Amino acid sequence: MSSLIHPSAIVDPGAELADGVEVGPWTIIGPDVSIGSGTVIGPHVVIRGPTKIGSNNRIFQFSSIGEECQDKKYKGEATLLEIGDGNVIRESCTIHRGTVQDNSITKIGNDNLLMVNVHVAHDVIMGSHSIVANNASLAGHVHVGDYAVLGGYCAVHQFCHIGAHSICGAGSVVLKDVAAYTVVNGNTASAHGINVEGLRRRGFSKEAVTALHRAYRIIFRKGLTVQDAVEEVRKLSYQGAELDVLIDSVLTSTRGIVR
Repeated sequence: MSSLIHPSAIVDPGAELADGVEVGPWTIIGPDVSIGSGTVIGPHVVIRGPTKIGSNNRIFQFSSIGEECQDKKYKGEATLLEIGDGNVIRESCTIHRGTVQDNSITKIGNDNLLMVNVHVAHDVIMGSHSIVANNASLAGHVHVGDYAVLGGYCAVHQFCHIGAHSICGAGSVVLKDVAAYTVVNGNTASAHGINVEGLRRRGFSKEAVTALHRAYRIIFRKGLTVQDAVEEVRKLSYQGAELDVLIDSVLTSTRGIVR
């Protein structure tokens, strides 16, 4: 194994660590764990398998990665946690493996930032480039799209979907699905417009942002049924892929959307 493993760390012989992985003091890595090159594991971290961690991640002290979930239906099945590349997982985060009641996997994509004390429960599927702020909690089976932002102390109910490019404000309690691009806030959360600044920073055109504004007003402010609202949105003069993402996030919702 690499000389970058601190002498006080405990790494099971059944773990696979690529060249260049750093492991801090008093960290414990169990069997059935694989870690890609360039990943830095801080001190006092516990990683249990089956867990697969990609390259160039950074995991800070006191985090618990790949632990058994808290679902009372879990009976010790060999489920999986998979973490992609380039993620930053700050102090005291907890990320649990999946359950056989879903697809047996918890999955985190690439280039996400999980701030201090974030909890990611069993069967969560998170995309890439998202930010989850301090003390936010994602319950079981939650799906998070790309470029989403969840504020501090935000709590997301199980099975909810958080749409791409959306923002959930600090302290929000999210009980329904959050449509793509929208800003929601409050206990319980309600919708407050489109994430305009985030879209501009990511290079969305003025035409696309304007169309999303118009679509938001149709879906969220005209009192229409979802189906009627979507039909009206499809009549807008601008029909780029951005609108398709919004429409899809609304039509595929099984819990209803935050309005």
